Amino acid sequence: MTQFKRYANYYDLLYRDKDYAGEVAYIDALVKQHRPGGNRILELGSGTGRHACLMAESGYSLHCVDMSEDMLEMANGRLAALSPEVAERLDFNHGDVRSYRTDEKFDVVMSLFHVASYQTGNDDLLSMLGTAAAHLEKGGVLLFDCWYGPAVLTDRPSERTLDIEDDLLRIVRRTTPEMWADRNVVDVHFDVSITDKKTGVVESVSELHSMRYLFTPEIEYFLGESGFRLEAAEQWMTGAQPDFNTWNVCYIARAC
Repeated sequence: MTQFKRYANYYDLLYRDKDYAGEVAYIDALVKQHRPGGNRILELGSGTGRHACLMAESGYSLHCVDMSEDMLEMANGRLAALSPEVAERLDFNHGDVRSYRTDEKFDVVMSLFHVASYQTGNDDLLSMLGTAAAHLEKGGVLLFDCWYGPAVLTDRPSERTLDIEDDLLRIVRRTTPEMWADRNVVDVHFDVSITDKKTGVVESVSELHSMRYLFTPEIEYFLGESGFRLEAAEQWMTGAQPDFNTWNVCYIARAC
């Protein structure tokens, strides 16, 4: 997953319009519903820490893990903008979600923004679920989202271009997908042009993000193999039943 080294440098600009506050409110409601009183959260794949910081401002304590040192540097940089009381509830750590271990146990493990779909092999996904299981007491809750297979196959990924800028940078990203039917994987090719608006220097970056689309029966199987019971599957943010138009589905599982 070395693609995240360069990705971190312009990640926040690409996703500046993402509704982080709305997503955190959604996760907060799920935690209150499925693990009332739960406060200690392990986040697998925390990125630049925007979800985590907002969760901490809502009173949660988070132990966050990401394998990109660049993203962790950006996440730790956010701590200076928080009050000391909030900042001390956050802990950002370097590690692979498939193998990370700490002696701590948590009320909830969460993994957002399709981290599960980056686990393209069965062993990868089982290892990530094993990490979650290792850090939950019996009855603890796992929350994660992923690409939903029925929707990906119905509304196939297509080529698209994103042009976005701020005071410092202009980014043009061309996305070209390549589907692999035998592996349930989409190779997402990013060709990115980054213009420094002060100097006029243009940098070109090419990246490959391989994403697995998943189906509820296989997720239920993998969860069972990892010591979980599937409790619910719903459309991300809406809570509605997943359907052929739902690319992003949230799964809620309980440690047995």
